[in-house]
Amino acid sequence: MITIVLSERDFDYELQALVNSFFPWQKSTVCVETEEEIDTDAGLLRAIEKQNGEAAGKKSDAKAEEKAEDGQFAIGIVFKKKEISILVLCGSICLSKSVTVSGEDDWHRHKDKSAHPYRTYYKNELKRLLFHMLCEIPEKDLPAGIVRKIPDWGTMTGVRPTKIPMNELLQGKTGRQVEESLKQWYCCTDEKRHLCLSVAQKEAELLKDIDFDNGYSLYIGIPFCPTTCLYCSFPSYPFEQFGHLAGQYLQALKKEIVSVAKECRGHKLTSIYIGGGTPTALTAEQLDELLACVRTCFPVDDGYEFTVEAGRPDSITREKLEVLRRHGVERISVNPQTMQQKTLDLIGRKHTVTETKEAFQMAKELGFTNINMDLIAGLPGETLEDFSDTLQQIRQLNPDSLTVHSLVVKRASRLRSVLEQAGDYVQEEKIRCERMEQMLIMAQEFAKQEGYQPYYMYRQKNSAGHFGSSGQENIGFSREGKECLYNILIMEEMQTIVAVGAGASTKRYHPDKKIVSRVENVKSITDYISRIDEMIERKKGIFVAER
Repeated sequence: MITIVLSERDFDYELQALVNSFFPWQKSTVCVETEEEIDTDAGLLRAIEKQNGEAAGKKSDAKAEEKAEDGQFAIGIVFKKKEISILVLCGSICLSKSVTVSGEDDWHRHKDKSAHPYRTYYKNELKRLLFHMLCEIPEKDLPAGIVRKIPDWGTMTGVRPTKIPMNELLQGKTGRQVEESLKQWYCCTDEKRHLCLSVAQKEAELLKDIDFDNGYSLYIGIPFCPTTCLYCSFPSYPFEQFGHLAGQYLQALKKEIVSVAKECRGHKLTSIYIGGGTPTALTAEQLDELLACVRTCFPVDDGYEFTVEAGRPDSITREKLEVLRRHGVERISVNPQTMQQKTLDLIGRKHTVTETKEAFQMAKELGFTNINMDLIAGLPGETLEDFSDTLQQIRQLNPDSLTVHSLVVKRASRLRSVLEQAGDYVQEEKIRCERMEQMLIMAQEFAKQEGYQPYYMYRQKNSAGHFGSSGQENIGFSREGKECLYNILIMEEMQTIVAVGAGASTKRYHPDKKIVSRVENVKSITDYISRIDEMIERKKGIFVAER
């Protein structure tokens, strides 16, 4: 256990995430004590003992070295007037450093810290200091069983690393200046700096003509799937069991679409994305009904991007693809996740590798010129040879874009419980994650060789209590002109995303404050159907400026 003790609760989430990125297989906890209590090594130890519920009968003036147990690992952070102090106790060693911060006195006691003009600067100074201190701990002094891994992403702990260079590019900084900033302030490796900057530059190029302030994109959620994959933690419902609700769901969904279309009048539509779930789990007639509603409600002359995530090959038929073509859908996904039949059988994908190839070729024959394929690195049981073979089979299909995801085993997935029951979960996860990192490198090399460029990226976080992988990136690669604007906009949060359907999350962009607020829909299909008027009411006035 690594204990993080703060003199006040601020930056706690970011600090814990940074510590976890150094020691991804250790549990950590955060507690708060007063500045006076943790400003010395002995005081920090007392706070830890208090946190751990240990007996308080030890001498208060004893030195930390005399009191620390071999397995003790603690970090104390004190916010002072114009100064931040960090104390690291690791076994028998003690490291202490501080950094002076400029700006207002007692910045951390500002009545509205979240709006303080120097807040980002303070956070970066704090994280950078802690990063270097954790790097300085001698390997031999780490407590038994704790292994350190210097994070490639440095102090960047968020899921959207490209937001930082994107903002700097929009401020007029050059690529060289942005890359230097990533090195100096965020301590990224050369490889991650180059990847992050190249994606941000591509995004900036693609978004240069987009109306962020007055435009919007539309997301339509279809929560049905043919079956639920073993690794899935998203709200999706097997069509065999819940398909009888599809008619009622569509009626409610169309009602919400009609309503939001009225709210969006006078604003330019950038993109439509129909996802899920698996939209093609619906019948051809139901798809036709849905798309007819969309095309009636939204202006076809806006020239917007139109994507449908066809997804599972076992849900794709010629008739459904013809419906998509008839309604002007330009971009689709045919997502195998892997081209290894043994893995497909294991994870509950009820289709064959042959069916994936047939669905892809059928889409090409019908005239689709922008087809994406999704792959997942790190699927259970897959070797590097398996992943290499998958890439070679993808090469033969030659899709227009390729999205490579890293598998993070979420607590809500059935895979988590299966792996835990199978044996030593932590040790097996360590092996799988190491293999997954190699797979991601292979995927990037493959994309480069095949002429794909990375155009959007985000990172995954393990939701199971900061325990496990520190988060790997998911990257969208594309041939020139085949990128998906919606994927960039949903990640960068620079435009309002109006989302309809069960489990959909609307992101309202506030151009004056450059922030996003959320409007959530209920996840349950039955709740969505019965409470559709409430879902509609939540989005009323979504484009009305706040006073």
